[in-house]
Amino acid sequence: MTYQKNQDNIAIIQLKLKDQNPDFLNQGYNEGLLENIIRLENDPDLKGVIIRFSKNSYLPKYDIEKLFKVDKADMCFEYIESQKNILRRIENLKVPVVAAINCSLVGLGMELALACNYRIAVDTAESQFEFSEVRHGIIPGYGGIIRLTRTIGIEKSLPLLLNGNQFNAKQALDFGFLNKLENSNDKMIDKSIQWIKANQNTLQPWDQQNFIFPHGNAHEGQNPALISAYPGKIRKKTRGNFPAPETILSIAVEGSLVDFETACRLESRFYTELLLKKATKNIIKANWFQLKKIQSGLSRPQKIPKTTISKVGVVGSGLMGHGIAYVSAKAGLEVVMVDSNQSNADKGLEKIKKILLSDVKKHAITDSIAKDILYRINATDKYENLNGCDLIVEAVYEDKKLKGKVTIEVERHILNDKVFASNTSTIPITDLAENSNSPDSFIGIHFFSPVNQMKLVEIIKGEKTSESTLAKAFDFALKIEKIPLVVSDSRGFYTTRVFERYAKEGMALLHEGNHPVSIESAARAAGFPVGPLAVIDEISIQLLADIRNQSGNDLNPKKTESESSWNDVIDYMLKIAKRPGRASGKGFYEYPTKREKYISSEIVKYFYKSQNSSNQEEMVERLYFSQSIEAVRCFEEKIVTSAADANIGSIFGWGFPLFSGGVIQFINNYGLEKFRDRANILCDKHGERFCPPKLLDRMIDNGEDCFK
Repeated sequence: MTYQKNQDNIAIIQLKLKDQNPDFLNQGYNEGLLENIIRLENDPDLKGVIIRFSKNSYLPKYDIEKLFKVDKADMCFEYIESQKNILRRIENLKVPVVAAINCSLVGLGMELALACNYRIAVDTAESQFEFSEVRHGIIPGYGGIIRLTRTIGIEKSLPLLLNGNQFNAKQALDFGFLNKLENSNDKMIDKSIQWIKANQNTLQPWDQQNFIFPHGNAHEGQNPALISAYPGKIRKKTRGNFPAPETILSIAVEGSLVDFETACRLESRFYTELLLKKATKNIIKANWFQLKKIQSGLSRPQKIPKTTISKVGVVGSGLMGHGIAYVSAKAGLEVVMVDSNQSNADKGLEKIKKILLSDVKKHAITDSIAKDILYRINATDKYENLNGCDLIVEAVYEDKKLKGKVTIEVERHILNDKVFASNTSTIPITDLAENSNSPDSFIGIHFFSPVNQMKLVEIIKGEKTSESTLAKAFDFALKIEKIPLVVSDSRGFYTTRVFERYAKEGMALLHEGNHPVSIESAARAAGFPVGPLAVIDEISIQLLADIRNQSGNDLNPKKTESESSWNDVIDYMLKIAKRPGRASGKGFYEYPTKREKYISSEIVKYFYKSQNSSNQEEMVERLYFSQSIEAVRCFEEKIVTSAADANIGSIFGWGFPLFSGGVIQFINNYGLEKFRDRANILCDKHGERFCPPKLLDRMIDNGEDCFK
């Protein structure tokens, strides 16, 4: 932080970027801010303070590393209070303090800005504000909830705090988070100085004797009716599995009924309780530590220098291809999107235009940025335009022969040293590389649909894939702001293989006679975003049949009773019921045009047998165990090699519950020996798919207590 005073005795503190890691708070933040606060407190001539937030500011989200390690309530409470004290000393300077903002703000940036008497910002489309803590399992716990509700009221605060959505500068002004907007940095500083001169005796509203809670406290006006609806809304969304939203609501309500100092201590107590919960620890471990580990290059070849990519080719402009082209162009890359004919290429471009139009309407980007993105995309039917691309992604239909033909055709038009990636979810990369002139430059990059929303990409190493090829694919994933999960080659790789267990267990439960509504309810109670039967409808039952037929006996040549059960379900749905999935208008669900989907009575009538029903707890357990056991098998076969990869892949790949910490963290929490013993019981009762892999025995015998 830099400090200077102008001729009016107004101190200007500039927050500077200290390192390249914005997610973690280093000791320099506390030391730097405290040093400047002490300097301000001991300056008898001080007339005001401007804290400048700019694009090179270093303000991390929170000291998560410290909070995660603290496991005793008294120490956790004291630490939170010490952080709050820093911000409170800013409010007690007895001179006006202005937050001058020319950048986006999150986390501590939002907390520090709220501790200032006045907030002014440059109106730019790039500047976004958010209280995103709830998405990471925590809260704005250094006074953020108490200050925000006292600034804009309970009604306006709760959606911002509970949803964690971004809002732009104009919206921030409308909400009341910002006091003023200017169109340039110089004007913002000039207005800041003018405001300080005109408001020498200002205090924070909550420090004034006549303070009135904006729009009333929790017991006043329309707030009781508003607040009474929130517990149900939260419970419907979280199923009681995510404690942060309920904590935020409690703080906002109870904090409004007491004075500011008491409210802040109440917030600290609630925050302490939240941080010590197992679900919170799981979320932090996955969302902060393991995600950071992956993005910093956990599975990237260390000896290969960072690669540069400026131009990307995308072969296929359909469901996946246009999405890959979009995210690449959005990341600033030049894109050549090729299809078999110009009409198809143009259709892909139209789909990209629709995404951009939606982004503009949501104020995520400006119209000029959308035009720049579109300008970088060349939609064509000429393969020769791919020459000059640094990396080419084939994204045609999931058919081995078709992908082989496309590979041969593309390589006729490019140099052999180019990285060629196939977007496939099931077909072994080593098999596909047989069609390539350069199998060492051939790799799999499995995108998830919809590409513009899903954060994960699965990078698959073939038997001959070189280290430099892997490094380039990894760097490409980071460039387009995706999470790179590196796995070894096998049919289904990691994500498809483990995710299939979720879908198949849903069908096994159905085949046994469980009511389909009960199966879907159990999945949602377990924390999965969508029930297994709904998921199957979305991806199409026909696709499952195609994968089954194409996979053959690769994964398990011995047909078990459980496999027969879900195969029977697939065959019934396709051959007898003629219900292939949502795309056709009917699957396990009915899809009427003017009302929500609902489970088909035909499905209930055919499968449901009340005498065979399992209780919800048993169904939840089976959904968890079926996936976790398959994930251990992937460890055993070295498809994945770290708990971080396995957990993050499960959370961001197919929505394994975040509060569990991921598919492997679920086992760690359960306990290896206890998990193995329970798996054996499930195996005896439900079949071989629950039989615990030998790796668990070896780990337990070696005294290991968790996956790392």
